[in-house]
Amino acid sequence: MQAFVKKNVVWGCTIVFVLLVGISYISLNYFQGVPVLNYHQINNNDHNSLTLSDTEFEAQMEYLYKTGYTAISPNQLADYVQYGKELPLNPVLITFDDGYEDNYKVAYPILQKYHFTATIFIITDFVSRYGKYLTWDQIREMNDSGITFEDHTLSHVALTKASDEDERNQLVKSKEALEWHLGKKVDYLAYPGGEYDQRVIQLTKNAGYRAAFTVNFGRDKENSTLYTLNRIPIFGGGTHIFYHFWLRLRFTQLFYALQNFKAFLLKDGDTSLAGYIFIP
Repeated sequence: MQAFVKKNVVWGCTIVFVLLVGISYISLNYFQGVPVLNYHQINNNDHNSLTLSDTEFEAQMEYLYKTGYTAISPNQLADYVQYGKELPLNPVLITFDDGYEDNYKVAYPILQKYHFTATIFIITDFVSRYGKYLTWDQIREMNDSGITFEDHTLSHVALTKASDEDERNQLVKSKEALEWHLGKKVDYLAYPGGEYDQRVIQLTKNAGYRAAFTVNFGRDKENSTLYTLNRIPIFGGGTHIFYHFWLRLRFTQLFYALQNFKAFLLKDGDTSLAGYIFIP
């Protein structure tokens, strides 16, 4: 009896997996959407999940270049999502969170080498204050060369836990600082830690942002919600990093479906079956 139940569970999981693969194939071919890559630090010193080495990052940029991807701006993505405006072939939005100095010293030259633009979400109170973060001179230099700078609040507080007054201050003052230093309008926010709720979304709208990015795993399609835009987090600090990057980029919809299925199993208390589901 136990063997019979186990066999049925295996068959059930196999069927679910095949269905997910089928759904993913349809999604990839007919509802592909735009991948928004999410990086943080690029250096050879910090060996953690938020840091890629220079060689790892360059390998990924070289792959995007050789396979014909075109880097786009947040405005292009928002115009596509909101109005259905046409995008170049194989669009990708490359983003960095926090504004680390290695984005200038390491990532920026690599981006220039492969003729890619990118968007950096800045914690404005950290700029020119802490050695690990960008200076305003570095930001202005990159901005003049086509790198886009958008907002990541004043000090990276969890907006869901902040009071309305504190949150408005985080959203408005950082936006004003960036606009003053760069002499341009700032329209986009990346939620610190990816944390948001309906209150945060409403206050973000009230502060004058056109759209906001989460760290929810997935692609962005026409008519996606502008204030919960998906991204594809790219992790370092482990092994087979390029392989994981490639899987996440090429099969986003499949792993998005598997991630949701795994979360469902965990919520239902089925930790043993959830453990067999691979998420790169």
